[in-house]
Amino acid sequence: MAFNRHYQLSTATGTPSPYGSAPFFFPLYNEGRPVDTRRMCPHCRAFIKSSDRVCPYCETEVGPRAIDRRPSGELLGGLIPQARFTTTLILLINFGLYAATALASLRAGFDGALLDIDGRTLFDFGAKYRPAVQLGQWWRLITAGFLHGGLLHLFMNSWVLFDLGAQVEEIYGASRFLVIYFLATVGGFFASTWWFAGLSVGASAGIFGLIGAMIALGVRHPLGAGIRALYIRWAIYGLLLGLLPGLRVDNAAHIGGLATGFAVGYLAGLPETGRTWRERLWRTSAYLCVLLTGVAFLNMYLWFTTGRG
Repeated sequence: MAFNRHYQLSTATGTPSPYGSAPFFFPLYNEGRPVDTRRMCPHCRAFIKSSDRVCPYCETEVGPRAIDRRPSGELLGGLIPQARFTTTLILLINFGLYAATALASLRAGFDGALLDIDGRTLFDFGAKYRPAVQLGQWWRLITAGFLHGGLLHLFMNSWVLFDLGAQVEEIYGASRFLVIYFLATVGGFFASTWWFAGLSVGASAGIFGLIGAMIALGVRHPLGAGIRALYIRWAIYGLLLGLLPGLRVDNAAHIGGLATGFAVGYLAGLPETGRTWRERLWRTSAYLCVLLTGVAFLNMYLWFTTGRG
């Protein structure tokens, strides 16, 4: 399970359509090739043409077929079906920053830097630290979510994020996924700052936010009891793991991320069909989260190169 380290994710039946005149077709074939491709209206269950955007029987707008709206996030055209673009990008950033911190730690004379990063290097690269945040270094609430204290820490969080992140990104869409992950990271490290003064880093504040978003899905969806139970267990296991001695786990960041992710996920709901104002709003919010992340790392870089001391 992921952890933050501190130092001191009705099939249609054959029932008749409520619209009596709605015919039920099957595709016609000629020498093994389809002549007319049809699909079922999700509202009245009549078979309509694939090109129809409004059902001619119930006069309800229908969206594109699933095959026509295949997520663009699948890497290599789906050859890696589990991987999603946004999730993979976050993982690459995490690994890149770990390489940078390991190199900096080695240059500082810390011999075990390949397996564990020393606290001073983590602080220099933007770890959460209450006195620094209180002095106005707000950007640490963001940058800390992309840093890791050791190779095992990085691998554990990456394993969970690769699995859970792909699920949440597929269900909620990339825009909502980004907003949930970003706000959960900030919310998690804000809670950590309030509870614990020392250094804290790790992706698991955002990861627990994704768990919270899946719990919210289970709460909102009428058939979501199984989803809700599964991810509540995930959350409980993760929090219990944080109580084990010697792991130096920041459970305050986990709880803050979990609560923030649940709230944002419940508010977000599932993506809508078409370019509605809600979808534009979530897309704009995602762009803003990316922009703020970039600003946070810019502040970290400027402080790292000119202001630390």
